[in-house]
Amino acid sequence: MTEQGPPSPHSFVPPRLPPAPSSGDGWVEDGTGRRFWGRFGAAGLLAHDPGRGILLQHRANWSHFGGTWGLPGGARHEGETAVQGAVREATEEAGIDAGALRIRMTSTLDLGFWSYTTVVVDVTTPFEAAVTDAESIEVRWVPVAEVASLPLHPGFEASWPVLQAELERRTVLIVDSANVVGSRPDGWWKDRVGATERLAGRLSLLARRGLSAAALGLGGGAGVEDDGLAGTHWWPDTVLVTEGQARAARLDDRGAPGPGAPRSPDGTVAADIAASIRLLPAEHDGDQAIVDAVSAAAAVRAAARILVVTADRELGARVTALGASVLGPGWLLALLDET
Repeated sequence: MTEQGPPSPHSFVPPRLPPAPSSGDGWVEDGTGRRFWGRFGAAGLLAHDPGRGILLQHRANWSHFGGTWGLPGGARHEGETAVQGAVREATEEAGIDAGALRIRMTSTLDLGFWSYTTVVVDVTTPFEAAVTDAESIEVRWVPVAEVASLPLHPGFEASWPVLQAELERRTVLIVDSANVVGSRPDGWWKDRVGATERLAGRLSLLARRGLSAAALGLGGGAGVEDDGLAGTHWWPDTVLVTEGQARAARLDDRGAPGPGAPRSPDGTVAADIAASIRLLPAEHDGDQAIVDAVSAAAAVRAAARILVVTADRELGARVTALGASVLGPGWLLALLDET
């Protein structure tokens, strides 16, 4: 028997896949003849490097819509989250460095019997990608402005306008710790530092879990315009502003992602690339520190989605004038109670 080498990405003949019970490789159909790859759904990784653009894969000729450009990704394994599947597939196909990524958002197309999740991550440390298996003809960093000029995979082409718009903005959650801690009469006045640290610990769990479109009032629903974001989940930059005695509060290793990090309701968190929070001790006035934080976030990215959690009306008016949205402590505490 002649030993065969690995399949060529230029071939139009698909390779034979070895049997693997937990693998999601395989087609599912919708009853009308349309086929979708991935018995347990599929996921792709949109890695964004501010200096180079996004990482795209020139798909092997033998693959579905071969010859087009899309995101590295593929079928999820049984029991695998969308984030885990996207990172694993991108590692196998493009040699990405998972340690150089920070999760920003996920966007899911859910057909009921099949789903595809785009996992958007920021590249925190530049790395060189490379073709690492036969599923790619080429992998390349493509400037954002040039993506639409390529022959794109139809699914990616349809989702690109919304994804591109989200790349232009950053979601920032700024929390008025004194206001939130003081909203529940649980004895916080006996130990302000301890109460603030408990809030920080709970916020770190929320930072890993992220915020759904429903939690933010986006993506359609009663009284809300459908903006194409219904299946989107965000991991915001979270800042907890402390003042007075609470400035002594510290965040322990609960603020760093770990193996036990909880997952979002749709199971789309990988602890190794999840977000964490930071404490911002106010030098003098807590309200001014929050206003300054909002101004700084808006200056970095004009289209930022800035959320400020406070019940202080005067502070709320000040940050609203800067373009932020104000949410009450009750909104945040309800989310924290779910973690």
